[in-house]
Amino acid sequence: MRRPLRIAAVGAGYFSQFQYLGWRNMAREGLVELVGLANRDRAKGQAVAARFGVPQVFGTVAELLDATRPDLLDIITSPPTHREFVRAAVERGVAAICQKPFGTDYGDALAITGLAEAAGVPLIVHENFRWQPWYREAKRLIVRGELGSLHAVSFRLRPGDGQGASAYLDRQPYFQTMPRLLVVETGIHWVDTFRYLIGEVRAVTARLRRINPAIAGEDAGIVILEFAGGATGLLDGNRCNDHVATNPRRTMGECWLEGSRGVLRLDGDARLHFKPHHGDEREHAYDRGPDDTFGGGACEWLQRHVVDHFLHDAPLENTAREYLGNLVVQEAVYCSHADGRRIELDRFDPLRQPVTATFESPMPAAAGDH
Repeated sequence: MRRPLRIAAVGAGYFSQFQYLGWRNMAREGLVELVGLANRDRAKGQAVAARFGVPQVFGTVAELLDATRPDLLDIITSPPTHREFVRAAVERGVAAICQKPFGTDYGDALAITGLAEAAGVPLIVHENFRWQPWYREAKRLIVRGELGSLHAVSFRLRPGDGQGASAYLDRQPYFQTMPRLLVVETGIHWVDTFRYLIGEVRAVTARLRRINPAIAGEDAGIVILEFAGGATGLLDGNRCNDHVATNPRRTMGECWLEGSRGVLRLDGDARLHFKPHHGDEREHAYDRGPDDTFGGGACEWLQRHVVDHFLHDAPLENTAREYLGNLVVQEAVYCSHADGRRIELDRFDPLRQPVTATFESPMPAAAGDH
């Protein structure tokens, strides 16, 4: 396929702006043609269409697909809609990118993946953190052997947006009522990124908790990952505190990759620093991407990767089948927390009785504490 790829999209929520921006940028280069969008709130859909130059707005996905006949549908909506929208696409032979969280749970994600595979239609999950420029550069250095043999990775998640009764209401208010928050919505990004950088996970130990009593799910936790190659991973996360950064949401925290030849450190302004073993730390210069959009342009980099696959047969990352591995780890995290034990993945069945986890919360804060 050499002609511009015809792109349709569904959804007009807060995060969709970053995906429409990517499609618009590629449309200006002649790589894609953004042919239409669907949204149940037509007024919101019209506003997004006007902002990003989308020519047509529809009320349903079926109308969108039948009228525009795209090559690819970008599903930028909440998990309960994913199965319906993927089904509508694959029944028409249209490939799809599906937003994460992918499906309502592991079983739903497995069923959605099966729909696409049975139809022989590509399905990609929009998991964009591995496309942030700092992680692509870290992977390049790992492959070159600059860090030597890897033995540890850790990330300290501190976006600082989760305190008080108004937490998340300005951008994504549904965060407040999600029964599982930190890992499903946020920590899953680093499960995927750690697997991209280090390899497959063989065991999980986790302890989760709720700091802000105004929300339903967990907003803090410690997750220890054991990798098949012998390395370990640590995700130390809470959404209540921030970190040293011009924009705490740019990297959402700080990362350390440790190997036999040295340590690569990511700071809050997306700078990379390398400290050789027994040597002095120095900044490692690289292109950090734009600072005026999400994640150094991560959404667009993922989209470009997908377009390159369809136009030039390039290998494809983030397929739905591959992404199910992240969801197995996710379910193991919640199971480890609920059962208070280490979970070995080769003995773990994510389709077992759904895990019921509780998250301790402190007493309501006194006025002014948040």
